[in-house]
Parts: sequence; C-alpha cells; structure tokens
Amino acid sequence: MLTLYGFGRVNSKVVGLTRDLRALWALEEMGVPYRVHGVDHPAGETRSEEYRRLNPFTQVPVLEDNGFVLTETGAILLYLAEKTGSLLPADLQGRAQVTRWCFAALNTLEPPLFQIVMIDLLGAADPTGAQRRPGLVKWAEHALTALEDWLRERPYLTGEAFTVADILMTTVLREVRNAGVLDGFPRVSAYRERCEARPAWRRTLDAYEQRLGAPAGSAR
Repeated sequence: MLTLYGFGRVNSKVVGLTRDLRALWALEEMGVPYRVHGVDHPAGETRSEEYRRLNPFTQVPVLEDNGFVLTETGAILLYLAEKTGSLLPADLQGRAQVTRWCFAALNTLEPPLFQIVMIDLLGAADPTGAQRRPGLVKWAEHALTALEDWLRERPYLTGEAFTVADILMTTVLREVRNAGVLDGFPRVSAYRERCEARPAWRRTLDAYEQRLGAPAGSAR
C-alpha cells in the first residue's frame, strides 16, 4: 500500500496551505488505497535523522511505495499519475503538456504567490514585508494575466480534462485566497472554484482537518 507522510500536527496559521494536500488530493482523485503517516512538525519530527533519510530537505510530504521513496510534490503527482494511469493523457505530447503546466504552477506562479502569503502570515515579524509586497503583487499579476487569458477557452489547463497539473495550480492559487490578489481575475477565480468543487477535494479537506484536529471548515 502507498504511504504518504503528511502533516499530523502543524502550526494553526498554515492549516489549509500545507503541500501535503496536493498529494492527498491526487490520491483521492485516483481512488487508490493509501495510508497517511502523520508527521508532528511542531514537535520537530521532520528534523529527526529517521525523517532526514526519507527527505534530505526535511520537508513534507514524502511518498513511499513498497520501499521506493519520492519527495517533491510535482514529482509525486506525476509519479502517481503514471503509476495509476489517472489524471494524465496516454499520449506523449499530452503528457508533456501536463508536465509543462505542473512546472508553470510551481516555477512561474508559486514564487511570487508564496512570498505574498508569507509576508501576510508573518506581519510585523517581517520588517521589510510591507515594502516588498507591492512588487511581488505586480510580479504575480503579470503571471495571473497570462493564466486569465489562457483559461478563456478551456475549463482546465490542458483542455477539457482535469489533470494533476490542475491540482498543483489550484493549490498554488489557494495560497493567496485571502490576500485579494485574485480579485481582478474572474476566470482564474472561477477555475479555482471549479476545481475545488470536486468531491475528491472535499473528502481530502475533511480527512485533513480531522487528522490535524482542526475546526471543521478551517482549511477552506
């Protein structure tokens, strides 16, 4: 059985933002049996030597498949898609397009969005955050404008079919769901809502909140 090392306990400020949600969502969409090994982050479990052997960067999540260990959410989602034949086209060029959009989510959209959310979370603890935030918003808006135009004629990133690229993109966009950054991008916002309306995502959030002991709805 697949084992996903996901958060079992985490700082309440980042509930709903953690990257294990990406892999958990994919597993729910694919309908494969798996178990979650809850990692206690505040207690320092990720810094243990045992965990470091799984992930040298001491990050969450980690996927274990009968002794095969894989880290990095993009790699995990593409591996699961290839393994199960789900959320990924059968043809080479179709798979390449999905891979392209996985990279776009993580390399083009996420860098400015993640920095914005970290500034907002840290507040006064980041003395230069208020100065840097407007420039990051402009950077984000440049990428979001391109995504807004791309979604003009297609419901999902690569066309009619929901893929692992949409999981990555949606979870990246969620990082700034309360930051006002998406307000000027109606197609991007509608796309995110369309993806988050999927039953597998709802199941993912429900199980995640229960595992963390978080109030119902707090991860949304």
